[in-house]
Amino acid sequence: MDKDTEQQTPRKIARALLSVYNKLWLIAFAQTLVDNEVELISTGGTAQCLRAAGLPVKDVSEYTGFPEMLDGRVKTLHPKVHGGLLFKHGKPEHEATVREHGILPIDLVVVNLYPFEQTVAKPGVTLEEAIENIDIGGPAMLRSGSKNHESVTVICDPADYGEVAGQINATGGTTPELRRRLAAKVYAVTAAYDAAIAAFLLRANNPATA
Repeated sequence: MDKDTEQQTPRKIARALLSVYNKLWLIAFAQTLVDNEVELISTGGTAQCLRAAGLPVKDVSEYTGFPEMLDGRVKTLHPKVHGGLLFKHGKPEHEATVREHGILPIDLVVVNLYPFEQTVAKPGVTLEEAIENIDIGGPAMLRSGSKNHESVTVICDPADYGEVAGQINATGGTTPELRRRLAAKVYAVTAAYDAAIAAFLLRANNPATA
């Protein structure tokens, strides 16, 4: 296989982690994954939604061997999640490390974030309520997957389900070009998200500027 052909070869997707606030079109997309023999790992309300639709799904706590804790603040911040997203496929040292620690590759991450901007736009929102709507695990997974987009497909917007599903149905995986575009979108989304949080906290600490 020549280099140009190799660069365009879709990477097969075998395992996906789904953790979404906005469940628009989630079931249809997850059904596509199941139809293509993709293992689903999920969290909290997303896992409940998938099970209610009759789809097979493994809780992330079962996958990591560590329970969700601190009112759900800690659930995906675990080496089996981020190791599965970040290890470089084909690099001997990385391959040896993930084998040693029982870390499986996660090929697809589907995450959208707590609606921070909508929360703080509500009249009378408290600082505590705003802070509880700062998503930590979601941006971390998106950024890990995006950094390793050579191997990982990341989706932060339900509008991208259709294109990803189409490629998976056609080939079982996604192209490098699509993975690059989705990774760039993630960094734009997480940058805007962090900017909104920073702006809110600055206003909260200096009400005169609000």
